Amino acid sequence: MQHSKYLKWLAVAATIGMLLILLGGALVTKTDSGLGCGRNWPDCNGSLIPKEITTEVLIEFSHRAVTGSVSILIVLLVAWTWRTLGHIREVKFLGFLAIFFLVAQALIGAAQVLWGQGDFILALHFGISLISFAAVLLLALIVFEVDRKFDADKVYIGKTLKWNIIGVTLYSYIVVYTGALVRHTDSSLVCPDWPFCRNSSPAELPRNMYEWVQMGHRFAVLLIVIWIAYITWHVVKHYKNQAVLYWGWILAFGLVIVQALAGMLVVITRLNLFVALLHSLFISILFGLFCYMILLVSRSNLNQRQ
Repeated sequence: MQHSKYLKWLAVAATIGMLLILLGGALVTKTDSGLGCGRNWPDCNGSLIPKEITTEVLIEFSHRAVTGSVSILIVLLVAWTWRTLGHIREVKFLGFLAIFFLVAQALIGAAQVLWGQGDFILALHFGISLISFAAVLLLALIVFEVDRKFDADKVYIGKTLKWNIIGVTLYSYIVVYTGALVRHTDSSLVCPDWPFCRNSSPAELPRNMYEWVQMGHRFAVLLIVIWIAYITWHVVKHYKNQAVLYWGWILAFGLVIVQALAGMLVVITRLNLFVALLHSLFISILFGLFCYMILLVSRSNLNQRQ
């Protein structure tokens, strides 16, 4: 039976809203607007509604407003899916993840405003929001019965692919963290060239912590591109008859390529804001796709036991 169209609209709104929270947080970081409202939270410079509007105030206050509004949508989505789709075994767990990590990222953001946080702690902020986004996205896919459309109840994933899916998903979180660390340590342009820090001396080791952070992230990206290319080759060779896996990993390979290219353009364009936000968008979608693959691994394990 098809689910209510209102539930579907709510799922779409919550997913898009969660994506806006991710991009809004990235925008706050990239424009150094984190203290646009001063050391005040949840108010802004001592007022519920800011009296003096600057670019930094507008960006920070808008991010807070979007986060608050979308939080209501997510709570409604979780409550509605628990009530109507609670019989689907992943629904309650995904709902818990969505709310828990949404609250966690909000608290980290508030702590940064009130007391300040170290760069290595702040780098967790985007990754925590990413988990909440992935949980909301998977709830939306369940609401839209994507599993039925792609016969996920018949999916079979062999041991090699299963462990590669789990491994690359966990590893992608490391890539995300290193990317966030690049932003929060102001290491984005410490290496003037690409792909090496200095193309004139490619064998030279990084000279300081900031160059290590930048080049460490680039190396992490190189590894995940190679890993996803291998998984895609494996799936194309062995899983042509399972459309959800076949097209899912082709999409994953395409996303990781444009993600890497966006990272390159961030350096070449000297932190062009639009390119930098695309960089955050692509990795968000890719991580959500990885999490759906984890869901398929769970379905495959269930199918094999039946």
